[in-house]
Amino acid sequence: MRSIPGLADLTPKESASAEQPYNRMLVKIKKEIIAFGVAGIDPARQPAAKLSPRTLKQWLDEGRAITLLDTRNDYEIRLGTFRGAVAAGIDHFRDFPEAVRRLPPAVKDRPIVMFCTGGIRCEKAGPFMAREGYDVFQLDGGILKYFEECGGAHYDGECFVFDRRVGLDPNLQETKSVMCFACQMPLTEEDQKDPHYVPDVSCGHCFQK
Repeated sequence: MRSIPGLADLTPKESASAEQPYNRMLVKIKKEIIAFGVAGIDPARQPAAKLSPRTLKQWLDEGRAITLLDTRNDYEIRLGTFRGAVAAGIDHFRDFPEAVRRLPPAVKDRPIVMFCTGGIRCEKAGPFMAREGYDVFQLDGGILKYFEECGGAHYDGECFVFDRRVGLDPNLQETKSVMCFACQMPLTEEDQKDPHYVPDVSCGHCFQK
């Protein structure tokens, strides 16, 4: 892949698993990755500033005045997020631009550090927020890179992942969280104790539907 023009500096992301966590390997060529319907956002030529995991941990250790913004979907955030983080409040990433426009004006008074699972969505979200007038940094490599370099410091819970593992803890080990077969909601061990959770049938979120 590095032999392809433009990919010489490609940085792979590795995630160990005891077994194949995907049903199959599927490669698609797309004009735009993580589309959210805003023209003119070009992360290759106009990226947002990146912040390393170690620097973020240092800032949090120091109690620096920043706003942590979780750009993920609400169902992902259910499993865990950084302590004190502001959730974007979205069900789909295409809703992110409108969610930014709903943020209180006071958010512009301090730097924002945005984050997502592996940093991909922030490649689009960061330049968009910078264009909207925010002083924004994106966590380089996302939550998973932070776990790799800093463990679970300042983070509560686990991180949702888009494969059969469902969740990874700060040691990057698979947790016991599962997905509801009916509504695809991630369920923690505590959620699975709900009497309405029936594997392959329903959970406490969807049993009435």
